[in-house]
Amino acid sequence: MENLATLIDQWLDPIALGIVLGGTLLATLLRCGFAQARLAVGKVCALARPAFDPAQAKAELAKQIGEIRKQGILRAEPVRSGDADLDSLADTLATRRSLEQLHADHESHRRQRIEAARTAMHVLAHAAELAPVLGLAGTLVALGTMPGGSETSAASEVGMTGAIAMAVVTTLYGIAAANFLFGPLAAAIERRSEREERDRQAVIDWLEQAVRRTMPRAAAMPQSVSGLRRAS
Repeated sequence: MENLATLIDQWLDPIALGIVLGGTLLATLLRCGFAQARLAVGKVCALARPAFDPAQAKAELAKQIGEIRKQGILRAEPVRSGDADLDSLADTLATRRSLEQLHADHESHRRQRIEAARTAMHVLAHAAELAPVLGLAGTLVALGTMPGGSETSAASEVGMTGAIAMAVVTTLYGIAAANFLFGPLAAAIERRSEREERDRQAVIDWLEQAVRRTMPRAAAMPQSVSGLRRAS
């Protein structure tokens, strides 16, 4: 425990951490703007929440199918699931009664989700690029505080040792922040986005089949998203 406490004391420098992380966040905000930075923060926070669950989504949409079976397509009310995009699709299914419109709306939501994920990755990529630069800036600040001249007093030696230590630590913080924080967060958002889009597409394909089974005349409705995707 003593060795661990000593190690933490040696490598934990609040000033250096503030220079690197604070400077990186500020520089990223100035470069990307408040709107993109806020979106990136939202996407990072979303990583802590459960991922999109296709089984749960199918269960919620099955209630909509049940409403159509019970009330008929003209009288069925939209069923709320808590997922904004699914609720929008339920509204479309209940009010527009068109598979083509359903999948057009799905495609619109998909583009918006992908664009949001790309924006967040873009912001985090800038942060990963800037972190080593701020680490270098912290190093220069630390070296600038080193005692000058030919002073050999104990206080001078302590000041020089502290400056060198801070210079090393800020460089380390910059490299670590880029490769162990911002870069991995961007990759995690990309993986989450790709998996979610695959799962949502599977749900939409399932919904199309369920609607066609529930509404035998659905085949006479406008073409489904499968045709749209092949056409695109």
